[in-house]
Amino acid sequence: MWLFAGPCVIENDKIPFVVAEKIKNIADELGYHFIFKSSYLKANRSKLDSFRGIPRLEALKILNEIRKNYKIPTITDVHESWECEEVAEYVDYLQIPAFLCRQTELLISAGKTGKPINIKKGQFMSPESMKYAVDKVKSTGNENIFLTERGVMFGYYDLIVDMTSIPRMKSIGCPVLIDATHGIQMPNRSDGVTHGHREFVETIALAGIAAGADGIFLETHPNPEQALSDADTQWPLDDVYDLLKKAKEIYSIINNV
Repeated sequence: MWLFAGPCVIENDKIPFVVAEKIKNIADELGYHFIFKSSYLKANRSKLDSFRGIPRLEALKILNEIRKNYKIPTITDVHESWECEEVAEYVDYLQIPAFLCRQTELLISAGKTGKPINIKKGQFMSPESMKYAVDKVKSTGNENIFLTERGVMFGYYDLIVDMTSIPRMKSIGCPVLIDATHGIQMPNRSDGVTHGHREFVETIALAGIAAGADGIFLETHPNPEQALSDADTQWPLDDVYDLLKKAKEIYSIINNV
């Protein structure tokens, strides 16, 4: 069972290591294939003055240190085609953000690195239409692709997660993750800050596994209320064990393992 987890963004040189060490220990105990996730740069922010990250090379070096120190793979987002080759030197996986999942040059450039690619399904995309994003990456000869369900827009301010999208995307032939923390977001608020219902993170995670997801995507932080990005939706680090234990039990039942 896959686990892509970590803080939303590299905020400093302390929090990523705290999160990576704790989740690695949990993943080892529960039997997860753990990929440490954190954005080295946040390109998609509502307001101009929203926190986007520390200097980019410093953030990439932190991701590189984590994979070396803890012997775990790492993943981060790429937003433009020119980034892919450089970022691939520091991490093991590349992620295509949901809003960019149709960007042909970005998908092809990411695929050409040879790294496994996680494509997040756009809030405006049907599950079946993600086949074409997958085809763009596969055109490079890279077939190591994940898809992540993270909800669809419902009106202006809410996301709804349609659990049928999990088996529908699995029919494309790629492992599918359920994004438990972005799936409960409330974007496009008048204050320019994305809000969300953290109390439903566990609901989305467990329902996604019950629907057949191959793993969980989870953003987590030691003090979510103080996080510099997605403060309303990151899952408390101290609560990760209980959530992952329940998810693994459901996964074992669904998959007879």
